[in-house]
Amino acid sequence: MPEQTTPATTPDTPGLPAELLERFPELGDDPATYGGGRLGARLGIRLVEASPERVVGTMPVEGNTQPYGLLHGGASAALAETLGSVGAALHAGAGRYAVGVDLNCTHHRSATSGTVTGVATAVYRGRTAATYEIAITDDQGRRITSCRLTCMLRDS
Repeated sequence: MPEQTTPATTPDTPGLPAELLERFPELGDDPATYGGGRLGARLGIRLVEASPERVVGTMPVEGNTQPYGLLHGGASAALAETLGSVGAALHAGAGRYAVGVDLNCTHHRSATSGTVTGVATAVYRGRTAATYEIAITDDQGRRITSCRLTCMLRDS
């Protein structure tokens, strides 16, 4: 088994690997503000930690609700796909990219305020595909949504 090494991290965000700046130039000066492109930025997704094995991010409930004031299921799905895709892209490595091909979300309870946190954990990391389980919890640590994302890994 290859020796595990700790990736270099960015100075202002110790949980994020420096590779993120190289792989995702849109991160700019603050990698923590990366939200998976324009949609993620609109949703307020912030990365806290990122590696091929585990990605953690947060998203505010405010501004991401449906008409009844509950966190929108689509916002939860976008958070899940963002986190899993970042992990898959980091696993794929330089010269490759990840494309989500299957996303499943089960919504267990609602959130009406605060921040939700998503933790994407690698379930399978192969040469052509990667699968992540994503648990989304509220400020009290209660599970809001359970997701599974599979990404196809492609050459650039």
